[in-house]
This record gives sequence, C-alpha cells and structure tokens, in this order.
Amino acid sequence: MKLEPIIISLLDTDLYKFNMDQVIFHKHTDLSGEYYFKCRNEDIVFTREMLDEINGQIDHLCSLRFTHKELDYLRSIRFIKSDYVEFLRLWRPIREYVSVSLSDNGELSIVVKGPLFSAMQFEIYLLEIVNEVYFRMKYDYDDLLKSAEEKLNKKIEDFKSGKYTFKFAEFGSRRRLSREWEGEVIRRFIDETDNCVGTSNVYFAMKYNITPIGTYAHEFVQMYQGIDKIPLAFTNYYAMKDWYEEYDGDNGTALTDTVTTDLFLLDFNRSMVNNYSGVRHDSGDPYEWGEKIIAHYKSYGVDPRTKQLLFSDSLDFDRAQELYNYFKDKTKVSFGIGTFCSNDTFAEPLNIVIKLQYVNGRPVAKLSDTPGKSMCMDENYLDYLKASVDFRINRVLMGD
Repeated sequence: MKLEPIIISLLDTDLYKFNMDQVIFHKHTDLSGEYYFKCRNEDIVFTREMLDEINGQIDHLCSLRFTHKELDYLRSIRFIKSDYVEFLRLWRPIREYVSVSLSDNGELSIVVKGPLFSAMQFEIYLLEIVNEVYFRMKYDYDDLLKSAEEKLNKKIEDFKSGKYTFKFAEFGSRRRLSREWEGEVIRRFIDETDNCVGTSNVYFAMKYNITPIGTYAHEFVQMYQGIDKIPLAFTNYYAMKDWYEEYDGDNGTALTDTVTTDLFLLDFNRSMVNNYSGVRHDSGDPYEWGEKIIAHYKSYGVDPRTKQLLFSDSLDFDRAQELYNYFKDKTKVSFGIGTFCSNDTFAEPLNIVIKLQYVNGRPVAKLSDTPGKSMCMDENYLDYLKASVDFRINRVLMGD
C-alpha cells in the first residue's frame, strides 16, 4: 500500500517550532540535540510495510523547501524576524539526521540527532507521518472518517445549542488522523461556529486565514540543562529571560511544568509576571494548578483577570467546558484541544511523543507535574535533577 505524500509543506507544523527555533538561531547555534520516539500505548504493533512507508514519507519530507509564499507568510507574523526567515530560505530537513527501525515484536524506534536548530524541527513532521501511516494501514480509513465525521457533527451541534460556550484553539497536528481530516475539522469549526480562535498548525493558519497560536514547549526549557554554565534548578529562569529578550514582551505565554510548577513559580517573579501575558497548563490537576497560579498573581498585587490561563493537557470538550465554568470569573481562560479535535474516532488514538533526551551529549529531562509524563533515558540523571529541584525548593521553604 503506497500512500500519497503526507507532508506537502514545511509550514505543516506547530508555530512554537518556529518560535523556539528563532531563539536558538539567535542565541544557541552551538547546541546539538538528540530526540527519541516513544509510543505510550500498550500492545501497539507496527509492521514492516508501515516501516517502509514511514521511511518513504521521511524521504519525501526531506525533499521539501519553503516556497516564497510560505516565507512571506512567516514574515507577516509580527514576532518572526526577517533574518530568521532568510535562514529558513536556506534551511532544509536533512535525511541523515533521522534513523528509523523496527524491533522483532513491532516496536517502532525513531532517533533524530543533529544541530539543535535543525533536529528540533523534525518532531511534528515525524509524528504526523507516523500517525497517518498507522491509521491508514491498520484500519479501513473510510470507516475511521465516517466515525470522525459523526463525532465532529455532534461537537458542532453542542456549540450551536449552547452546551459549549468557551473559545479554543485547535492543537491537533501531532496526533491527527490525517492531514486532510485536520484541515476539514478546522474549516468546519471556523465556518460553523464562532468558538475556534485559531490553530497551532501554521499551514492551516495560512490556508484558512486564521491566527497561528503557540509559544514554546518543554524542550525549550530542557535544552538549558545541557548548557554547562546554567545550574539545573535555574533553567526556567534563563529560558524565560532569553524568551523575553528575543520577543520583547510579545508572544508571552510561559509553560510552567517542565521541571515542576513549584520550581517555576520561584522564577516567575514580579518582572516575569508583568512581562508574560499568561501561563500554560500541561500536567497535574488543572484546578489545583489554576488556583496556585491565581494565588501567585495576587501575591504580586496583579489582578488575575488581566492574565490568561491556557489549558492544553489531554482536553476533551466536556472537560474544557467544566474548566471554563470554574475559572471564567477568576481569570482569562483559553484552551488548546488536540486529539479530540483531530483524531476522535472509534479507534484508540496513538499516544506518541518525540522528546529531547540529550543536549551536547548531556542527558536532559522533563519532570512534569504528573510523574507518568516524565521521560528520561538516564535514571541517574533524572534522580540528580529531582534532587537539585527539591534542594532549591526546600531552601526557599526554610527561608534560606
């Protein structure tokens, strides 16, 4: 079974990839990175045919270049700078940075190694490829599509009836059923409701003339763990400092949970609170997290209603509505909804990730507020990072 090209544009990725890459391009071109694939579902088997298709799709991906139209679109985004766009005119995905293999029991392995500014760009493209290959070759795609259409119809009806009243952005690229289905979902939400405010996918933002949405991911904070001169327990501080210097207060939603929200709040000082428009939740209990953030704003005399809480952790539409009802009078509330937009069918979606694991040969890790979401290939390093984080938090608690 030979599929049509899955990636047809290098814009078919999340905005935060360009945001993070621009900072790396301006400040950290000396960093190299290693990314590793993981499927968190149990009993998922990839076949040799799937492997061959995935490799063929990566070959095609690495033949693409940014077009003049695409570069002009990136240049039109207010915080993307012209020198970075000129770099992208020259940049291309390099096939030799990616290796893909399959174990005898059908476990898929993907490793990306290269300069960080280039290696980091592969993540979303590869996840899009793996998802679409798997679902088109494992199932009857027409049956999946029929199921997805029925569920989308119900969601749109629920917005029209007033069951759902919140605004949200579509964040579904990395786990989508297919490119064509993600596009259809976005088009219909835009055309048939007033509730979809944008998408993380830059290609579809350009195609449908809607807002591209995103700031940075866990990997951006993780990469500072690989810089010798930065203490491990202060990586959030240096990441936010570089981000603010790059964007001068624009593009300012901070991610709290890379090395736990408790540690993040130690660095989210008065300056950072004022400089950033809001924060994003991606692990842990969302209600406890939200109340903790609101209390933090109040401790600096800041009205939480002037700041945004963005929820993006495995949300479905019912959970989003419950969170909206709870927080709507306390703060600005927004949502990024992924899998339940782009891959809601009768089949279980793949819970697949590609995570940064080494920077300049040194292990890095995400601790998260949900222990099961932590990922590190070096257990000794993970223990050391936890100890460093706990030591700093405990010193503050003791008043040191």
